[in-house]
Amino acid sequence: MSYAMKELNQEARIGGKGVEVHRDTPRIDMSDFYARKPEITEALWRAATEIGFFQLENHGIPQGLIDDAFAMSEGFFGLEGATKAQYPLKPGTNAGWEYKAQVRPSTGTADQKESYQITLPRMSGLWPTGAELPGFKATMLAFERENWALGMKVLSCFADKLGFGPDFFTEGHDPLVPEYQSTLRLIHYLEMEGAKPEDFEFWRAGAHTDFDCLTLLHQREGQGGLQLCPGKEADELAWTDVPPLPGIVTCNIGDMLMRWSDDKLLSTLHRVRMPKPGEYMGPRYSIAFFCQGNTDTVIEGPQKRYAPITAKDYILQRLGANFKA
Repeated sequence: MSYAMKELNQEARIGGKGVEVHRDTPRIDMSDFYARKPEITEALWRAATEIGFFQLENHGIPQGLIDDAFAMSEGFFGLEGATKAQYPLKPGTNAGWEYKAQVRPSTGTADQKESYQITLPRMSGLWPTGAELPGFKATMLAFERENWALGMKVLSCFADKLGFGPDFFTEGHDPLVPEYQSTLRLIHYLEMEGAKPEDFEFWRAGAHTDFDCLTLLHQREGQGGLQLCPGKEADELAWTDVPPLPGIVTCNIGDMLMRWSDDKLLSTLHRVRMPKPGEYMGPRYSIAFFCQGNTDTVIEGPQKRYAPITAKDYILQRLGANFKA
């Protein structure tokens, strides 16, 4: 059975509610990164091999830029549907706007959200105009690059532990070439005010693992719902809330890096649950940056546990399984 098919089969059996338990998500201080890199590397490795989720503090992305990115995201999703439809997500591109088009194999239902993907070499004709949303492109370009830089710091630590060169992942995620395919995704989960009781039987985003190398997630304080579940193989899945905290970037390992590490680094199940009675019922906004190897980058672990595959072919396999045409 192929690696991708194994992952899809696992996703297909995780649609149930499971149980909820408390766990502490590891918190890692990224300050003085180059002076403290050995210490940070050990903390990242421990978190990535034990749970696959961790949170970064003192990460270096200016809070003002994060706030601006969220304001621009809310502005984009507030545009008329006909305006957003001018910038559609096309199959296989991971660039553009979609509305309730992501169907998880774990649930068979569409996520209750809309999103806008920014994959820089594929954005021709997909940026809203200055008249529609002044400052949007400049803000997102700056925010994309800050996230890329932080992701490369984290990945350089994993490169050290895996025996790769220090810039191995940076070279494999080179943003200055047409083959670049890391993606910034703006996400708007639909508000639940006035929703029917049966709507709460579903999820805002069904259980899944990410298919990138590393995900960096920005959440808005007060807009919770993210849950993680280590141990895809468990008979009974146990879910833990990951509350949004100010100044924190939440990270998780993706399937691509799990394969690249010969399964040493753990790609962890997560989902976005519906709000519970008494919780905030309004719209939920988050912004994710997906570090994904360039299309011509070959994914092969140091122990060669899996056959080599280009990042392009790997991503296309997973996109085809998660988005309707």
